[in-house]
Amino acid sequence: MTHFPQAFPATRMRRLRQAPWIRSLAGENVLTPADLIWAVFVHDGEDRMPVGSLPGIDRLSVKDAARAAIRARELGIPAIALFPYIGADGKDETGSGALDPDGLVPRALKAMKDAAPEVGLITDVALDAYTSHGHDGLLDEDGTIPNDATTEKLVQQALVHVGAGADIVAPSDMMDGRIGAIRTAFEEENFTNQMILAYAAKYASGFYGPYRDAIGSATALKGDKKTYQQDPANSDEALREVALDLAEGADMVMVKPGLPYLDIVQRVSSTFGVPTIAYQVSGEYAQIKAAAQNGWIDGDRVMMESLMCFKRAGASGVITYFAEEAAEKLGG
Repeated sequence: MTHFPQAFPATRMRRLRQAPWIRSLAGENVLTPADLIWAVFVHDGEDRMPVGSLPGIDRLSVKDAARAAIRARELGIPAIALFPYIGADGKDETGSGALDPDGLVPRALKAMKDAAPEVGLITDVALDAYTSHGHDGLLDEDGTIPNDATTEKLVQQALVHVGAGADIVAPSDMMDGRIGAIRTAFEEENFTNQMILAYAAKYASGFYGPYRDAIGSATALKGDKKTYQQDPANSDEALREVALDLAEGADMVMVKPGLPYLDIVQRVSSTFGVPTIAYQVSGEYAQIKAAAQNGWIDGDRVMMESLMCFKRAGASGVITYFAEEAAEKLGG
């Protein structure tokens, strides 16, 4: 004779799973296109350039980036995060191209705002795409990254971006004090409505490889970024980083990478109660795509499941290369 728990059969958990309509009604989280931020690469050319390590992802021309903004509006995707590919001839030791008001990112911002002003534009504030050594900041002769001198450059870069139409700047460099410095500069220059999304908990991860291919920094990078990005072993440290960035004037915070760090997403979201963005990074995207191409997983199902996991962990939104594809499936 089978012995059931005392609560059975009064409680049968499967009652709420028996049909799609009741699963939908009882669902705890809902994913919509409004939860997605579309990660887009832009380059200074006329044609689309495929990124070999990111199947299905191209670097877009400025004109194509404007079309992507229109597409985002059509699909109900609220914002685009813009990342530049800079060729070797546009790089130098100090990343001076990042400060050019007529550079690639400012031109793309203006074109995208003209095409679809309703779509929010987020820019990456860091020097890695522009430096010949591939680091997010300046590089001293002894191989160290000078924090305060780098921050001065980042402030200038952020001002260039908001001057060209960026709604949100997202400093991804992990220099200490840069959020406060950017916020002070924004106030002084009367950019009082421009927002800061702090890469507050950005880890020194192995999941960034395809991204570095996409922006052209993979072969340039000298050494690693462990002296300024967080140790993957640490969790409490992330909370300290978030608290500092919020105190300095960040409007939103980010956890990067995404799926391997859902515990950090949950801790940050529940501890601070502020908009918490997760970045489903290039390595996560590439793994799903590669496994699907090999027939090992149902790519569409895993894509949607992975995005829902961010919502379940407490993310307010997800930066993802899947944004267009997922929004189409969600009926955007």
